[in-house]
Amino acid sequence: MPEPDKEKDMATAEILSIPGTANQAVPDSCMIATEDLWKTYDMGSEQQVHALRGINLKIRRNEYVAIMGPSGSGKSTLMNLIGCLDSPSKGQYWLNQQLVSELDDDELARIRNKEIGFVFQTFNLLARATSLHNVELPLIYAGVPSAERAERAKAALAAVGMGDRMSHKPNELSGGQRQRVAVARALVNNPAIILADEPTGNLDSQTGNEIMALFDRLHAEGNTIVLVTHEHDIAEYAHRIIYIKDGMVERDEVKGT
Repeated sequence: MPEPDKEKDMATAEILSIPGTANQAVPDSCMIATEDLWKTYDMGSEQQVHALRGINLKIRRNEYVAIMGPSGSGKSTLMNLIGCLDSPSKGQYWLNQQLVSELDDDELARIRNKEIGFVFQTFNLLARATSLHNVELPLIYAGVPSAERAERAKAALAAVGMGDRMSHKPNELSGGQRQRVAVARALVNNPAIILADEPTGNLDSQTGNEIMALFDRLHAEGNTIVLVTHEHDIAEYAHRIIYIKDGMVERDEVKGT
């Protein structure tokens, strides 16, 4: 019988290369890991569309990664799977050492709220709610008591430079300010990863650069960031760029190597 340390090393070495490892954990440094990830849509009349075709991917803790690809490449589908907004047709997906590819909808919702901070192109803020209440929402879903919610939401808004706009509603804010509120909402639960989908798509160039500078700072503070974009200049902020084409990884480039 192998010694405990050797047994652990063997499991780590095998985890992403041998089928049937569903109950094992990925290496500690791996925040995201996918193995042979497929997403197939049934279009009827025996016609199927393979949006993802066997994606194998590892993203380590505190990486800053951009996912790029043309329209129809599968990058949005991959984002939905990474964000636990959908389940794969085949393959396995680990997030923060937990196998999430086989969870049901309720379990996925719990993982989304706990582990993932979303930042969207369209901000997705409640129009009639203040900045503070918008940022509190994930904490409400998590069952955090009212006083603690307010304290954490205020701290998150202050961290993105919106401490003096807590009582403002979205229509009283500029586009850049709305996105800062959205970033604060993404941060408030201390998620495992920040998943940003075209976060500067509705912003002018200068404001977009300010938001990307904020992401730079968040990464420097230890956050793991996955950025989905079709803009090369935005992807250049990341330290690694993964190119998706026809549902597969076309290339995977680490800057400076």
